[in-house]
Amino acid sequence: MNLMMLLEMASQGFGSRRGIESEDTALSYEEIFRAAGAAAEEVRRSGAKHLALLDVSSPAVPVALFAAAWAGVPFVPLNYRLTGDELHALLARIEPAYLVTEPERADTLRDRAAIVTTRQDFLAAARNNPTPEPSWSMDPDEISILLFTSGTTGTPKAAVLRHKHLVSYILGSVEFGAAAEDDAVLVSVPPYHIAGMASVLSSVYAGRRIVQLPNFDPAEWISLARDNAVSNAFVVPTMLSRIVESLGDVDSADMPALRALSYGGGKMPLAVIERAMALFPDTAFTNAYGLTETSSTVTLLGPDDHRTAVASDDPAMRQRLVSVGRALPSIEIEIRNDEGEPLPPGERGEIHVRGEQVSGEYLGRGSVLAADGWFPTRDGGWLDEEGYLFLEGRVDDVIVRGGENLSPGEIEDVLLEHPAVADAAVVGIPDEEWGEAVAAAIALKPGQQVTEAELQELVRQQLRSSRVPTRIVFKDELPYNETGKLLRRIVRAEFAQA
Repeated sequence: MNLMMLLEMASQGFGSRRGIESEDTALSYEEIFRAAGAAAEEVRRSGAKHLALLDVSSPAVPVALFAAAWAGVPFVPLNYRLTGDELHALLARIEPAYLVTEPERADTLRDRAAIVTTRQDFLAAARNNPTPEPSWSMDPDEISILLFTSGTTGTPKAAVLRHKHLVSYILGSVEFGAAAEDDAVLVSVPPYHIAGMASVLSSVYAGRRIVQLPNFDPAEWISLARDNAVSNAFVVPTMLSRIVESLGDVDSADMPALRALSYGGGKMPLAVIERAMALFPDTAFTNAYGLTETSSTVTLLGPDDHRTAVASDDPAMRQRLVSVGRALPSIEIEIRNDEGEPLPPGERGEIHVRGEQVSGEYLGRGSVLAADGWFPTRDGGWLDEEGYLFLEGRVDDVIVRGGENLSPGEIEDVLLEHPAVADAAVVGIPDEEWGEAVAAAIALKPGQQVTEAELQELVRQQLRSSRVPTRIVFKDELPYNETGKLLRRIVRAEFAQA
């Protein structure tokens, strides 16, 4: 079992079909296969133990990903937004590495890797050098990809994804050759994110043309989707919010080719998804929840779920529109309390998942999987009676007030019900009497106003008084990273500074 089997099947099944295009470069699936083989030969000759990529989305991404699998070394996409010192520290952990990067970075990194080559030189050599005879390891336990975490709470951890995890995910969620010849997927998430890797692998196996947007901009996303008759796309919630905002007050997005739009990576505000569904009436929406350690998606809220929820007058049914759906057939999910005991529907706790695609392993730190295969996600949430999963942020974000655990997500949901509120972030702040108090940062919709007292009363009416924010600040926007994760640590820091 090796990721190369996915590309080999694609090259044999529909080799002449265009596989990827970005700016001035286009490659068929057969050309990607040949380029991966030639690049793998270069990596093998270099003696490097990792193939690293420090670059935005480009045709070098799939070539390098599959070249690493062919050469039998881990693929390591690095975050190009990190500082020089941060990048040097990560490169020191994977030396000796074969590094593919942007031309402007190449010279400054030549002493940090065994081989440093630019994206252009890497692709030119891969396309012009001879392709060796197919020969790669089929050991499913070999490391396929190393993905460094964001490192928000300390030194970044390198999540280990072995071939068996990624292949299991693709075979269990994607039908081979399912895409029509004119299908195209717009990839706007960065390659160092698990969604970026999953987009490449699933598109290759389905036979879908990959259109890349190196740096997200809502106007460029809209233009690229229209000009390329994009049929599929994946965005994070903040991206979808900006796309909806960029489209303005029109009745339709005017993208008839867009049949499927998936989103995930963060909590989706109800108003945003409702507006998006109105703008894209003929588009099937899917909410996907997953983690790096689970090889991407573990739950889905499918198109039928979206349509049923938005058309319902039943509050419980409509609430499912902000859930992340139900577990994939190959995945088990449990909600557990602090003692590790499973909780019934409706009870809040930590999300645990189990399945063949779940890794739960970190380089140099071993596995955090339980003996029976369960992975503690550190995400908080709850399940309803029919197995729909509702997220409530990280369990580390729980506010402990006078010994009572308060969920930030529960309070945010109430705040977001106010028609003037566009976004909300709830955090705990130090309190001498209670240990922690509730604080909220609020972003308002354009032209809207609401007072602190009004929002406090809204929470008081729907929740217990202990959950009412004692402090509320109004911001133009809330801090998110580029993959749609709310940066609560920045919100906390701003309260501390104030």
